[in-house]
Amino acid sequence: MKAEQIYGVPKNLQRPPKVRMLYSKKKGEKLKITDSKDAADIFRQLIGSQVTVKEHALMLLLNRANNVMGYFKIAEGGIDATIMDKRLIMSAALNVLASSIILCHNHPSGNLKPSEEDKAITHQIKEAAKIMDISVLDHVIITTDGHFSFADEGIL
Repeated sequence: MKAEQIYGVPKNLQRPPKVRMLYSKKKGEKLKITDSKDAADIFRQLIGSQVTVKEHALMLLLNRANNVMGYFKIAEGGIDATIMDKRLIMSAALNVLASSIILCHNHPSGNLKPSEEDKAITHQIKEAAKIMDISVLDHVIITTDGHFSFADEGIL
């Protein structure tokens, strides 16, 4: 007996697309994160001259050895705000089989102090990641003059 006879599936029904993993290993020099400055330098390079224009939210995806597997642009916002969607963040981390992530956003104003909203979303993302057995190693806020690390300040 055929599947369409058993389950009543029409013969012309299209199959859904196969889910593909986005991660692919490339040979070459590996970027290893050893401290918040390493992460801040990478994020500053990724955001570039836009660091003083509008907020960007990004994350680094890391393997167990803290080697960077890649980065993901979470969102690009306005002058003083952006959205960090927990589902998008977890989806990207799961798609590449990341063991840990480092979050980042910039403050175009130049103020390095995290807002209460920054602290709240970091806590929410950390809790969501914990369920998936993914570590949130840090949340870095960058400006042209420096960076603030949640991990270094003991508030992660």
